[in-house]
Amino acid sequence: MTDTRSLTTPAATLAYDVRGPLPPTDPPALMLVAAPMTAEGFTSLATGFGDRTVITYDPRGLGRSTRHDHSTAHTPEQNAEDMHRIIAELGIAPVDVFASSGGAVSALALVAAYPDDVATLVAHEPPMLALLPDADRAFAAEKATHAIYHEKGWGHGMASFIALSSWKGELTDEFAAAPPPDPSAFGLPSEDDGSRDDPLLSGVSDAITAYEPDVDAVRATPTRIVLAVGADSAGLLTDRTTAAVAGALGQEPVVFPGGHGGFLGGEFGQQGDPEAFAVRLREVLDET
Repeated sequence: MTDTRSLTTPAATLAYDVRGPLPPTDPPALMLVAAPMTAEGFTSLATGFGDRTVITYDPRGLGRSTRHDHSTAHTPEQNAEDMHRIIAELGIAPVDVFASSGGAVSALALVAAYPDDVATLVAHEPPMLALLPDADRAFAAEKATHAIYHEKGWGHGMASFIALSSWKGELTDEFAAAPPPDPSAFGLPSEDDGSRDDPLLSGVSDAITAYEPDVDAVRATPTRIVLAVGADSAGLLTDRTTAAVAGALGQEPVVFPGGHGGFLGGEFGQQGDPEAFAVRLREVLDET
């Protein structure tokens, strides 16, 4: 059974879901977070943890969570504050957290700000571009993707994003000089529907990819932090950012099945291997 709840904060009304009993039994509750992905993306993965209380939520301004702070920007700090408010509302600290993509960036901000909220954080492929040796090129490519999106629409912007995220190794002159990819090469529409509010492509989430963690604060927390990367992501942008974050924290990433969306079970049209992913996540969470 899934119990859907809402929490009103000064900035937003957050929709979140609780699967399992409250208060949670041992082990602690497991919070699954991502950004800009909404809670529905964890539907398949959550089924692999029927023995635990599982919490998911929609980040403010996305899905079912509405915002009333008159802003469209998404930042790690605001997401961290929202996660903290949900954890405090339920009285379930410390929780275990699996966080992917922008959610992993926000979860690192959470443990820096609220170190007693999280027992174990598994941070899966955080796209923290500022830590890359070719950070300037990565940010330039990100801005080019935003420009294509604003000029030509979603299909062209997403094709540019896929080209960037699927490039292996450091970004080169060859990458920068390549013409914008044809959306049809990725099965994407070429026509422009007129919308310009995509949280991934519009630039409103740039603070997430630009975030630099307070390494000393993170390393000083009681939280056990594990950096995770998909086996199929080797050499790709988020593999490199994950390695950079892990290096800053003095560790090596652990490998999970699949790629960036390895936990997906058909949500958003992407098929990973959520069963194998859940097994691996359980192994990592159970380690001491």
